[in-house]
Amino acid sequence: MPPRWWVIFLVMLMANWFLMRAFYPVPNFVDVSYTFFTGEVAAGNVAEVISQGDVIQGSFKKAVNYPAAAPTTRDVTRFSTVRPAFATSNLEQLLEDHAVIINARPLDTGQPAWWENLIYGLGPTLLLVGGFIWLSQRVSGGAGAFSLGQSRAKRYQAGTERVTFDDVAGIEDAKGELVEVVDFLQHPQKYQRLGGTVPKGVLLVGVPGAGKTLLARAVAGQAGVPFFSLSASEFIEMIVGVGAARVRDLFKQAREAAPAIIFIDELDAIGRARGGGVSLGGHDEREQTLNQILTEMDGFDSRQGVIVLAATNRAEVLDPALLRPGRFDRRVIVHPPDRLGRSAILKVHTKHVPLAADVDLDLIAAETPGLVGADLRNLVNEAALLAARKERDQVQRDDFAEALEKISLGPARHVLLNPVERQRTAYHESGHALLGLLVPGSDPVRRVTIVPRGMSLGATYQLPTDDRTNYSELYLRARIIGALGGRAAEKLVYGMVTSGAESDLQQVSDIARQMVVRWGMSDKLGPMSLAASDDAGLRPTQSPSEGTAELIDLEMRGIVEGCYTEALRLLSAHRHQLDALASALLQAESLDEQDILRATGLQSRAQLDAG
Repeated sequence: MPPRWWVIFLVMLMANWFLMRAFYPVPNFVDVSYTFFTGEVAAGNVAEVISQGDVIQGSFKKAVNYPAAAPTTRDVTRFSTVRPAFATSNLEQLLEDHAVIINARPLDTGQPAWWENLIYGLGPTLLLVGGFIWLSQRVSGGAGAFSLGQSRAKRYQAGTERVTFDDVAGIEDAKGELVEVVDFLQHPQKYQRLGGTVPKGVLLVGVPGAGKTLLARAVAGQAGVPFFSLSASEFIEMIVGVGAARVRDLFKQAREAAPAIIFIDELDAIGRARGGGVSLGGHDEREQTLNQILTEMDGFDSRQGVIVLAATNRAEVLDPALLRPGRFDRRVIVHPPDRLGRSAILKVHTKHVPLAADVDLDLIAAETPGLVGADLRNLVNEAALLAARKERDQVQRDDFAEALEKISLGPARHVLLNPVERQRTAYHESGHALLGLLVPGSDPVRRVTIVPRGMSLGATYQLPTDDRTNYSELYLRARIIGALGGRAAEKLVYGMVTSGAESDLQQVSDIARQMVVRWGMSDKLGPMSLAASDDAGLRPTQSPSEGTAELIDLEMRGIVEGCYTEALRLLSAHRHQLDALASALLQAESLDEQDILRATGLQSRAQLDAG
């Protein structure tokens, strides 16, 4: 509840208290005995009486102590008493003899006043109506009691919060696909002159954080047109028909503001294929909303200047009717940025961040494969926060390195390890790092640390020089050998293994299974794809037979065991380098690439491959 509601609630309580005081004054009469009352009348101390039935109220001329015989008494000026039924009838004469003013009130018949009837009759109704209005405003975002069917899209006008293509970096291919849309919104006559039309709908597909929403806003900002933005889940309410009504209202507003752009984020929330799930009852709110979107997109011409952009990271689950020509008939894939793209994104996000001379954004981009725009923005922010915590005036290279470790593994943990456990961790990570230098095809080892982070006691960072889009069997086997280096080092040095290689074994099993069932890297199974479908079960898949499944397991085991044997052989042949690297790691806790090469006396992977 917002703070203002507390203020309103307190004001209502105070108003209620004053009204109750006004309409129902609190009586301050003291009950006294009838004998005490008649005695005070005879003593000439009663000034006035008011009678209502057998109840007699009044006031004394002088305050009296009551009760007189009690240990504690009180001063009484106004009194109330009840005349007994057997009392004598000479009370009136007694009062007149002592000049007491006599008043009377009619008996209460039990009928409330007209204003009480009004309050009791309409009060509950008014409270219910007021509560309904308040709840409807909360549900509809404060837009009114009867606005559930109105669109809740946020409208960004041209010139306010403007985002252009200059603010979007690293996804040049996707920007190029949308240049035509911007040009149509700016110069529609150029296309209409020759009878051409721009697609009604453009679907942006990409991993979360790749920049789909930013790209859509950049299209509107570049074209200088109104931009209606909302998430697909905002259409849906528990009341059937509200989603369809909001769709109609949204397209109506866009047509009135044309040329304009409608942007629907997370389209898969309402655009999933129909008929795939169980619908409770005769009405499915999600399907009704989807049907209304299909109808609206069929019902307008792109020459009206309204273009629908939508974003999703699960295009495979969308209803085919959405993707047919005439609706979302253009699909733009927003790929994760490559090394050059990541460097451009970092330059955008570091415009207002003071960088030290040792910060090379191109090198940081090379060390962050797989990171998308949102990840890189978070990396810059974390590095700036770390530098501020250290009271630095500029963000330095080690701030970015520490920020990358924090994002990858989590914040550093202050865990006090015993010397044996710490040494075992050093040998484990040294095994990974050393095999990264020795195995042909491995990614270069950039950094190794035994600082506990998250659930890990240490980490080895192997990052490729260039982004990889195709994986050779040599590279995949090198990945497996390197991942098994920690377990092999423990076995070689201590003669036993521990549970510290759990995540390594999961990685090894995943790579080996992909090699066998997806990429056909098994001589016995041949060039066949045996992987299950990844389209959320929309198409039936055929499971392998028991014999094939057993053969898959045998082939995976053969790959992993062969790589483990090779890891043991290499570490045994370079035992002195393993000991030297573990010793250096115990002293420094974290080593970069040059420190690793200096401790082992070996050349880097890039130098070996070049030689």
